[in-house]
Amino acid sequence: MFDYPTLKIIWWLLIGVLLIGFAIMDGHDMGAGTLLPFVGRTDNERRVVINTIGPHWDGNQVWFITGGGAIFAAWPIVYATAFSGFYWAMLAVLWALFFRPVGFDYRSKIHDPRWRSTWDWALFVGGSVPPLIFGVAFGNLLQGVPFQFDANMVSTYTGSFWQLLNPFALLVGVVSSAMVTLQGGVYLAHRTEDEIQRRAIAAALGAGAVMVLGFVVAGLWLRFGGIDGYVIASSIDHATVSDPLAKTVARDAAGWWLNYRSQPVLWALPALGIGGALLAMALAFGRRTGWAFVASSLAIVGVIATAGAAMFPFVMPSSSMPNASLTVWDSVSSRMTLELMFWTTLVFMPLIVFYTGWAYRVMRGKVTLSQIEAAEHTAY
Repeated sequence: MFDYPTLKIIWWLLIGVLLIGFAIMDGHDMGAGTLLPFVGRTDNERRVVINTIGPHWDGNQVWFITGGGAIFAAWPIVYATAFSGFYWAMLAVLWALFFRPVGFDYRSKIHDPRWRSTWDWALFVGGSVPPLIFGVAFGNLLQGVPFQFDANMVSTYTGSFWQLLNPFALLVGVVSSAMVTLQGGVYLAHRTEDEIQRRAIAAALGAGAVMVLGFVVAGLWLRFGGIDGYVIASSIDHATVSDPLAKTVARDAAGWWLNYRSQPVLWALPALGIGGALLAMALAFGRRTGWAFVASSLAIVGVIATAGAAMFPFVMPSSSMPNASLTVWDSVSSRMTLELMFWTTLVFMPLIVFYTGWAYRVMRGKVTLSQIEAAEHTAY
């Protein structure tokens, strides 16, 4: 039905949708976990926070799993190279995520303040570490990752773990963390009331301010701070099978801005990121928390899409061997694989969206202190 180049673009868009879905849906869970020790001052207040996300967090992990599976199937070379270069970073994410299921399950097993406080901080780690590391990883993508291919197309990462923790990447990590914390804050404001809601709104306002400031500074740094982008300096066959070395790539100081120059409409994406965050803050301050969550979600769309549009068609640039940079055109699976996956996604993606919507509809409403105090033996 679709030709090979079109399928490549479709899967670039679909993977973007999955990553955005993960940031929105699992993002508010992680943001709530990040705020848990600060928004909840007593055990029952923290139980309120946990009960707003407890019934949904594992279902929202579907976006993460599906996104990883899609990258593995659609962009196998990207998957292999990323897990080689970002191996310890990905392990750190997994180790942090381990705290979430055990934290939700074990916290209420023993009625002891020290026991529960320990698991509260474990949930904080499980919520705060992954978005920080994901942001750091993306900051490194924008600078180029030091990897290269040998004659057998085996990738070798030539950097170190500590090299990933450079100032620009850490700034992007802060933006990512603040973005997720804003999402979690407005979600908690929508699901709670009284003091907990007030603290959640205050946290959302602070996180939103950090996100907007960091996003603007990162953009200016990327343009004027000496970070070169990448451009394809040779012809490339969009319909060819994967061969990352069959092109010439050059570094250019304005490389990541060329798409915005040629397509000015793309400036709507960073405007959506900044405007969505500011609108979410204003709506949260005015207690219009449902619309604040929508605005915060649009801000996530804008921020992630801004980076994706800047890098297109690059997916994983190489700083040590630029010609080996992985792009949408030369790092994908076969046409048959992409087509089969497309039809599978067309069937199952609506089911995921429908089930998620149904689950949130069933569990809608405020979680209050009176409900928690009256139900001492709830699961969370």
